[in-house]
Amino acid sequence: MNPSPDAPPPDRFRPLEAIRALRALSANPDDTGQVFQVIRAASGTSFRGVLRRVQADPEGARILRERRSLLPVLGDRDGLRALPEGSLGWSYAGFMDAEKISADGLVEASDESAREEVHPLGPEATVLSERLRDMHDLWHVVTGYQRDLIGEAALLAFTYAQTRNRGIGLIVAYGLYRLWRGGAHEAVATVRGGYRRGRGAAFLPAADWEALLPLPLEEVRRRLRVEPVDTYEQLRSDGAPALQNS
Repeated sequence: MNPSPDAPPPDRFRPLEAIRALRALSANPDDTGQVFQVIRAASGTSFRGVLRRVQADPEGARILRERRSLLPVLGDRDGLRALPEGSLGWSYAGFMDAEKISADGLVEASDESAREEVHPLGPEATVLSERLRDMHDLWHVVTGYQRDLIGEAALLAFTYAQTRNRGIGLIVAYGLYRLWRGGAHEAVATVRGGYRRGRGAAFLPAADWEALLPLPLEEVRRRLRVEPVDTYEQLRSDGAPALQNS
């Protein structure tokens, strides 16, 4: 399927769409579809830069050539639970169980907000876009940030440092503004720490996550140069599920 000739260029900054989605996200922080909407409306050409970096990385280029999808691997919860205790995959399965979420949840939120837009940069861009979506919760596990409001903001700051995606940067900036206005200065420091940790880490979009899943989580963190997370007090939204005991 080809894009409609009347459709706006996909790299064009669409501020009104971004603002509407940001307001909707502010009203309901659990509406993940609005996150994708902000990113699509405000990212501009930043995704092209990430794609070029992955294509220039030997490991990343191989993954793109092989058209690898993370979704079937991450969706095999029983297979992940069977990995060695303390491994990245085993820890990811426990994280997803505790949060009562699945890898398919991000797919549904992304597809709903995409409105059947076609990626203009070809099949490798499609592979990377889907992998970036699917590795989000792996990054939660590796960084140690939880799915509370502060942890999500800190992980987005980490992600912005990695990708320079302006849509993600817009969400982080708005989140910092709200936290600062609310007097949550310690939370602001946590989010800023996410950005600092993202800058110091290896380039995670090009990582071979399939090969990392069986490895001990601490070994994965060492390989990816992800610094230990500072302790922070979680702030859960009203709509967030109660955590299961592991």
